[in-house]
Amino acid sequence: MIAMLRMLGRHRDLLYMLSRRDVTVKYKQSIMGLLWAILMPMLITSAGVVVKIAMSQMSGKSIVFRDVLPVAIKAAPWAFFVASIRFSTQSLSNNYNLVTKIAFPRAVFPLSSVASQAFDFAIATSVIVVIVALSPISPTVHLLWVPLLLALLIAQVVGLALLLSAANLFFRDVKYLVEVVLTFAIFFTPVFYSAALFGDTGKFLLLNPVAPLLEGLDAAVVQGHAPDLWWTLYAAGWAVVLLLVTPALFLRLEPKFAESV
Repeated sequence: MIAMLRMLGRHRDLLYMLSRRDVTVKYKQSIMGLLWAILMPMLITSAGVVVKIAMSQMSGKSIVFRDVLPVAIKAAPWAFFVASIRFSTQSLSNNYNLVTKIAFPRAVFPLSSVASQAFDFAIATSVIVVIVALSPISPTVHLLWVPLLLALLIAQVVGLALLLSAANLFFRDVKYLVEVVLTFAIFFTPVFYSAALFGDTGKFLLLNPVAPLLEGLDAAVVQGHAPDLWWTLYAAGWAVVLLLVTPALFLRLEPKFAESV
């Protein structure tokens, strides 16, 4: 990890330029412009509202704003996770002409993909902050958990981005597997609902390392209490392992990238 950070530090300008390129290409000649950054969270939230309404009608209970807000809180980080993994997985194979010809840390490609999605995430998050500020929910000291939970999410994304981008270079069907998993993962991740809704069975949903972080955001922002400590430590453990293992694996495989493109 330290070795990769040193190399990225020496090539930080390249990382910035690639990230800026990805953002510029995305919004160039776009009619909606930056509104695209909040489109996916809005779609996820809308789908969650439909699910909430259906569940409320089945249970005979009326739906209130407080029931919908958790979906909006979780939608932005989930959209960031999905988009980052999707684009970073193919980042090396899509830039094969540079991977095979120029000497520089290849990690800049998956990391620039994550950085460009983080730009969208920041825009979507600002909208969520406004919604929360205008809601009747009172802020508590537990909001201090939010930066830590988001940092753990980014750490998981970075680790997976390095791992999957390298794997896809050697095995091109990885991108198809990633697409399938990302398509159906939302049904096994507590975005539309809370894991507590399923009682003890809901604990199996929390085995997804992203799930405790989303549930933690709901707890800290909407419910007004601290996230579950043990599940947060579980998610943090995944983040640490990914940040320790995947950079080392990526650097070991990097000399073989050119011959595998």
